[in-house]
Amino acid sequence: MARSKTSKKWLDEHVNDPYVKKAQADGYRSRASYKLLEINNKDKLYSAGSVVVDLGSAPGGWSQIVAPVVGDKGKVIASDILPMDSIIGVDFIQGDFTEEAVYDAILNALGDRKADVVISDMAPNMSGVNTTDQYSSMYLVELALDMARNVLRANGAFCAKVFQGVGYEEYVKDVRSSFKQVFVRKPAASRPRSREVYLVAKGFKG
Repeated sequence: MARSKTSKKWLDEHVNDPYVKKAQADGYRSRASYKLLEINNKDKLYSAGSVVVDLGSAPGGWSQIVAPVVGDKGKVIASDILPMDSIIGVDFIQGDFTEEAVYDAILNALGDRKADVVISDMAPNMSGVNTTDQYSSMYLVELALDMARNVLRANGAFCAKVFQGVGYEEYVKDVRSSFKQVFVRKPAASRPRSREVYLVAKGFKG
């Protein structure tokens, strides 16, 4: 019974969310689009000609706003376990990027270019058990960081959603070991009560 009450509360909140309504009006696939728009406006992670890898991309809210900016000279490679409707200018690879075949497909899509930016809005399927969910989310961002270390060019950037809790401080320290600058962002479109923040790391040490 408690679960259905929680689900109803989430649904009510989602339906009445101003960013959900704004996304529908603006033609964006996700309210998360506004998070990346705000971050990139502040941190200038990608621009015309950038090569961007988007992890956990479905339904495409981030790839959708990146592709027109990077343009024909840039490239967006998106990957998710879930399917995603096609987006002009985006190479989508469905599957688990920790599996060799999917990882190789991402590398093949990059070709002889290194990524300028790796972005990740990944989150696990939430069980409602805080400790379990925290470990699951930290595992995902650790995988995203590993991918960034493997595909980024020197001085490249990384942006990932992280949930504050067990393992968070250690993760920030780990990111700092590979990047010259690390910032913590809480975009306006991120719900205030959510423990999510976005780590923006710039100046990959290679």
